[in-house]
Amino acid sequence: GKVAKTAAVNTEAFNRLFEALLAEGKDVLYIGVSSGISGTYNCGRLAAEALKTKYPERKIFALDSLCASAGLGLLVYLALEEKKKGASIEEVAAFAEATKGKVCHWFTVDDLVYLKRGGRVSPATAVVGNLLSFKPVMHVDDDGHLVKVGVARGRRKSLEQIADKFGELSSCDAAEATVFISQAECREDAEFVAARLKENFGATVQMIADIGTVIGAHAGPGTFALFFIGKER
Repeated sequence: GKVAKTAAVNTEAFNRLFEALLAEGKDVLYIGVSSGISGTYNCGRLAAEALKTKYPERKIFALDSLCASAGLGLLVYLALEEKKKGASIEEVAAFAEATKGKVCHWFTVDDLVYLKRGGRVSPATAVVGNLLSFKPVMHVDDDGHLVKVGVARGRRKSLEQIADKFGELSSCDAAEATVFISQAECREDAEFVAARLKENFGATVQMIADIGTVIGAHAGPGTFALFFIGKER
């Protein structure tokens, strides 16, 4: 019955992690969760900046992804693919910087009370929305903030709208697209959207992940999110 609360990872925790890697002779590329929703990235950036002086022979990069959840995971996955192709750390950092603004995040929640707690919707909106089964259709904007784009009447309509965003925004041939889904105790909804993407666009979902505890604390059970690379967000 308690309300779950979260806190940013502090600079000292980042310092311990980064320094252990640097002391082993490794370079560091830190890709952090969006500064638009968390102070965590800035704590990591401060640790990275401080360690550049102590380890001048090492390469240390900190990048604000402007992404979250499996959107951040998608960006890191694609960056790792570049590394596997032989890209240098500078080239991988440049790739991530150039790609982050194209990572589309489209999501909905089942119960507006969690967004109300975080100040994302007003108490009145949460009460009326839940009573009338209005479901928000939201995304992460170019500045890494959570933004409500529309409202659907009913859960199924919100999922259909999100799936259709792939057809509207995807930047490449659907068969070649990398598509991730995150879900919080709504696996059937994830499988419904995955099937709709396959049937309507020929796209295959590579990963259906469980939403983590931090995002889950703010979004609640029934949260569903779709991630892919688009022409724009």
